[in-house]
Amino acid sequence: MIEFHLDGRSGLSPYQQLVQQVRHALRLGLLNEGDQLPKVKDVVATLAINPNTVLKAYRELEHDGLVAARPGVGTFVTATLNGATFAVLAPLRQDIQRWVAKARRAGLDDESIEALFMSTFRNAAREDIA
Repeated sequence: MIEFHLDGRSGLSPYQQLVQQVRHALRLGLLNEGDQLPKVKDVVATLAINPNTVLKAYRELEHDGLVAARPGVGTFVTATLNGATFAVLAPLRQDIQRWVAKARRAGLDDESIEALFMSTFRNAAREDIA
């Protein structure tokens, strides 16, 4: 089961962060069809946020056809987004972990690492388009 977290520095609203985390988990194969999302009351208790925030996130995911609410039971995954298998993702994850460790040894903090990664990612995406 997914464990949500909020980052006040992300620039995204709490509900958008929840949606993004579910979408990432679906894409990476961490959530599969039939898996249950945490109950709204549990998310509220863990993150100290308004229940309407969680409900809004779950409704958006439901609107996107990724989850379905079962009244009195919970919210369940109905579709996945994963395009790659674990066999493909695992070595890539190891490469990224080694890269992050190298960046930390070079003295970069988390925010600098993220900025460098995102800048490089965007540049690579632009080059693929051009």
